[in-house]
Amino acid sequence: MPNQPLQNDELRRYARHHSIPEFGMAGQQKLKAARVLCIGAGGLGSPIAMYLVAAGVGRIRLVDADVVDESNLQRQLLHGTKDIGRSKLESATERLRDLNPHVTVEGHAVRFTSENAFELVKDCDVVIDGTDNFPTRYLSNDACVLLKKPNVYGSILRFDGQCSVFAPHLGGPCYRCMAPKPPRPGLVPSCAEGGVLGVLPGLIGTMMATEAIKLITGIGQPLMGRLLHVDTLSMKFRSFNLRRDPECALCGDHPTITELVDYEDFCGIKEDKMQDDEWTVADLKKLGDEQARFFLLDVREPFEHDIAHLEGAVQIPLGQLGERLNELPRDQMIAVHCKSGGRSAKAVAMLREAGFADVHNVAGGINAWSQEIDSSVPLY
Repeated sequence: MPNQPLQNDELRRYARHHSIPEFGMAGQQKLKAARVLCIGAGGLGSPIAMYLVAAGVGRIRLVDADVVDESNLQRQLLHGTKDIGRSKLESATERLRDLNPHVTVEGHAVRFTSENAFELVKDCDVVIDGTDNFPTRYLSNDACVLLKKPNVYGSILRFDGQCSVFAPHLGGPCYRCMAPKPPRPGLVPSCAEGGVLGVLPGLIGTMMATEAIKLITGIGQPLMGRLLHVDTLSMKFRSFNLRRDPECALCGDHPTITELVDYEDFCGIKEDKMQDDEWTVADLKKLGDEQARFFLLDVREPFEHDIAHLEGAVQIPLGQLGERLNELPRDQMIAVHCKSGGRSAKAVAMLREAGFADVHNVAGGINAWSQEIDSSVPLY
């Protein structure tokens, strides 16, 4: 990665960097010569991309196939009200190019998949995963380990966040060393299901951008071998040591993973397949229209029920379900719904283990009902 000369207007733009003895002109030239892959242009991707572009990273490769939704605007500062319904990649690229015209923003309006991961990663100096799902986390980790690229990791939920750097080729562990197996589907809520404080992605995303800058310039001590956890309610920062696992299937002494796999299958997620115990919202509506006898259970939190609910649903939060099983009928079909299907899938598994035989998950949850059946039910 040869250093790149700076133009006069770049010297003025980055003057505060040049004043830092540990950074200086050499650090700025390294940034200009660097290429960073940022997966996601959402909550984490917004501060990551904005600060790296403002700092002068030469080329940002941005990957996102989503569109801007009104619920994004509480935290995804790359996008504005005028961008609702627009491709996130389009609005992000427009904002970033305005932020710093000296940086090349290379957009890819695609999902990050096993089919394109190597091509997107191979010529980048640093990869930053700004997504919020386990299949992409394992995919980005595996691609980076196999191609010997540092992977900056972050995650957020409600009031808590964490950040680390995974780079076995530099002596640290990989994500699989910390989490050899993914959690069961529905066990860990997504940001959409569990919520996230709007400022939290800014805090964690800025940390992730800082780690990328340190890796590129060679200054400081990156978070390799450490996981930094932040609790914003108490504003406590805790650092946990992470060690490379010699038994790791990917980066251990005798690796068994040598190529990318189907990560949705690995994580137990297959969006294109309906499970035997699932109903669509169309199924639910048909049964209601036919006045069929069934019990509708809502396992969301009370504040969600206040925002939007289905008529006749009985609300028992997932966390209370185990102690309130006596409130459920054993002589009726039970349909379980949540916001988008994750928590209700876990509830169905719990009920089956408790001996409830005729239990069905409503795929897509109340959001699918709003989108496909009744738009007067608020989408949140």
